[in-house]
Amino acid sequence: MNVRALVFDVFGTVVDWRGTIQREGPALPGLPAAVSVDWAAFADTWRAGYAPAMEQVRTGILPWTNLDGLHRAILDAILPEFGLESVPDCAREEWVYLWHRLDPWPDAIPGLTRLRTRYIVATLSNGHLALQVALAKRAGLPWDCLFAADLFRRYKPDPEVYRGAAAWLGLPPEQILMVAAHREDLIAAGRAGLRTAFVHRPLEFGPDRVTERPPVGEFDLIVTDFPELADCLGALPTQPSNSGIVSPASR
Repeated sequence: MNVRALVFDVFGTVVDWRGTIQREGPALPGLPAAVSVDWAAFADTWRAGYAPAMEQVRTGILPWTNLDGLHRAILDAILPEFGLESVPDCAREEWVYLWHRLDPWPDAIPGLTRLRTRYIVATLSNGHLALQVALAKRAGLPWDCLFAADLFRRYKPDPEVYRGAAAWLGLPPEQILMVAAHREDLIAAGRAGLRTAFVHRPLEFGPDRVTERPPVGEFDLIVTDFPELADCLGALPTQPSNSGIVSPASR
């Protein structure tokens, strides 16, 4: 495909937002002792407000607002639904920062490490720069660079985001492979001239909403995980590290 760089969606593709919220929810500050929360349903409801909130920014209903601001507004709106309206403001701010410490999928770091030996690997996320730096530092995600929504002041699937990443990399769009677990992201990237790779994350939305694998030919590549993507793109296995550093997901 003559690809020189790979750009990755982050939420759901690289990191497991639902699983992390489900695991860490019971330890969040300010949680009323008498309230029992279905944390999987809470994560799903919080995430469900994500696309509509970004659409309000994209269409000018809201001024430019980063994901921290959008996540806080969505949180304030859904807390009463779960009997959590008494959570104080200071605790709500901490809840928003849960999105800064999401765990990666188990295959993400090994696959990215391999891919980075042969290609530029970068994020192309709707997360803002501070959020992405926090995710990368905590998990040890081996990015070469971070493309964030606040760099473009636009959200995917606006074509300016995809073309903007190509311009910053100094590459024609057709030499960049967009990697995502979401069809709509890849369709928009393809329309902007990028090559496309679908990574199947069947349990991103939980066992009751299994994501279907797209048919062969819909995208340039369709893979099960990042190591398979590395295999397809000819990235050789890396040697084991003696550093002793482990990711939070592997502890």
